[in-house]
Amino acid sequence: MHIPTNTIFGAGTLKSLHKQALPGRKAMIVISNGKSTRANGYLDQVEEQLRMAGATFVVFDKVQANPLKATVEEGAAFARAHECDFVLALGGGSVMDAAKVMAMLANETGDDLWDYVLAGTGKALPRTGKALPVVAVTTTAGTGSEVDTYGVITNPATHEKIGLGWDDMFPVLAIVDAELMLTVPPAFTAYQGFDALFHSTEGYISRAANPVSDMFALKAIENVSRNLAACVNDGHNLAARERVAFGNTLSGYQMVAGSTSSKHSLEHAMSGYHQELPHGAGLIMLSVAYYTHFINAHACDDRFVTMARAMGMEHATEPRDFITALTRLQEACGVADLKMSDYGIQPSEFMTLTKNAKSSMGKLFECDRVQLSDEDCVAIYRAAYK
Repeated sequence: MHIPTNTIFGAGTLKSLHKQALPGRKAMIVISNGKSTRANGYLDQVEEQLRMAGATFVVFDKVQANPLKATVEEGAAFARAHECDFVLALGGGSVMDAAKVMAMLANETGDDLWDYVLAGTGKALPRTGKALPVVAVTTTAGTGSEVDTYGVITNPATHEKIGLGWDDMFPVLAIVDAELMLTVPPAFTAYQGFDALFHSTEGYISRAANPVSDMFALKAIENVSRNLAACVNDGHNLAARERVAFGNTLSGYQMVAGSTSSKHSLEHAMSGYHQELPHGAGLIMLSVAYYTHFINAHACDDRFVTMARAMGMEHATEPRDFITALTRLQEACGVADLKMSDYGIQPSEFMTLTKNAKSSMGKLFECDRVQLSDEDCVAIYRAAYK
């Protein structure tokens, strides 16, 4: 297992950034195209820490939710033009994913990201450069991207949402400070928290599961599931925020040691065609139907029971107890009634989404203990549809 990221965890740890060994002297700070990073003072804090460390910086502030190919290409060109020697991602999963891919592309000879993408319509050209070092300061608990090597980027021209990653894309330093998460609105707290949860529930039932990934996954499931509702209902509950943040980072470790599953591929197709759909919300919409399919197939009955117990059902004995625990948590977080139709998704798209999921992120289907046919995927979409 190779996880080279130096992780600094705990409330208030952003204040220690200037004491860390930074990987360069001029940073490209990557933030979202929204207002929160500036309005909440997080950008000011990071800039002050960099000044204290003797580093200079420029700010790239164009990353959208479900980051786009063109944005990443623009960010890489921006880093080159300003002669930045490292990248600092300040934000949630979209910002960290985009920043890591920008860092990779900045030192390549080509400027078309899809030249290096290994799936779908990507050209799979060999890389010739080395990624700029990345520092990740996460402001959400949702993706574990601060400690893994992956970035998921959308190509709107082809509706492909594809993950890519090489070892040199691991952040060299991660700051996980729950004080930066206190301002995340309730709905997005829930979406992000369930994304973190599903990274580990998918990993635990994956064929790639192993003793190390299981260790990370179960502790992540426990910490996220038992504290997420408290964060949704009281965003300033710092103790609960720290527990969810801990579970989120563990889920990042789980993805490095193990994998996720086809559920992520099925959702990436949804938000690849409907970019306004938050990734975590899409995962929530699919979750009950998806896990029920694998329970009905008896893919790994004992593992579903173990996950139910990790979520607080200490006397769980049946695989369907996991569905009960999952539904209760979604109800407690106010997300049990999310609808695909609210984001423009129609049943007529289900086969198109299936084909897209398998061509764009087909590797995750190989991680399933029971293989999904196209018809199985359509049936899961249909069962999840509201």
